[in-house]
Amino acid sequence: MDILTVVGLVVAAVSILGGQVLEGGHISSIVQPTAALIVFGGTIGAVMINYPMSIFMKAMSSVGMVFGNVSVDQKGIIAQIVELGNVSRKQGLLALEGQIKSITDPLMAKGVQLVVDGTEPPKIREILEVEVGMFEEEYTLAGKVWEAFGSYAPTVGILGAVMGLIHVMENLADPSSLGGGIAVAFVATIYGVGGANLIFLPFGGKIKLKAKEMIVGKLMVIEGLVSVAQGENPRMIEEKLSGFLSEAERKKAG
Repeated sequence: MDILTVVGLVVAAVSILGGQVLEGGHISSIVQPTAALIVFGGTIGAVMINYPMSIFMKAMSSVGMVFGNVSVDQKGIIAQIVELGNVSRKQGLLALEGQIKSITDPLMAKGVQLVVDGTEPPKIREILEVEVGMFEEEYTLAGKVWEAFGSYAPTVGILGAVMGLIHVMENLADPSSLGGGIAVAFVATIYGVGGANLIFLPFGGKIKLKAKEMIVGKLMVIEGLVSVAQGENPRMIEEKLSGFLSEAERKKAG
């Protein structure tokens, strides 16, 4: 689990609700089911109109990336590529065919098959980069869907506030209810702005960042397999792929 996401949500909620209590307010004052229905229902509807079903559903399924850890074993990728390079140098490219069944990464398996088939290195890179590009586009769009939630929510919140004020204006004959009515109307704005900046926009940003981490692993695979296809020395391949590691990872490796 990505503990930082959970801690962030808790800190945000406690800070806002705690501030409300410290100001002498009541938490119940900002719990308004009607306002929540208008803001969140209206926002979901707007996003559904904006995106096709496939992209919308992909964005919903990507929530797991926000709360879960994306683990890319970069050192494992390097070790596997180097091993393929050693097999290739000792036994030839065709010997790599026997390694395909043990490879769990679909991109790497596809790349090794291309190497075995004698595909030219530039063509291998081109084919695999198209697949990685589609992967990147998919998750970029998923992040944009959540950013769209963040874009629409404040506006729908204002719409909810205006609707509430219209209801207040219709009941001007009862001055005692005006204060409470206006307070309820502005809760919709809180939901819109709060939902956008505390949930929707951060979700979109984290999905994009984690997708980039996964893409780095895929680029390592492409670079490594192209190097193997070119017959480069496994030691040089290892040095090249180590450039993808973060400074902290390099220090650990050292």
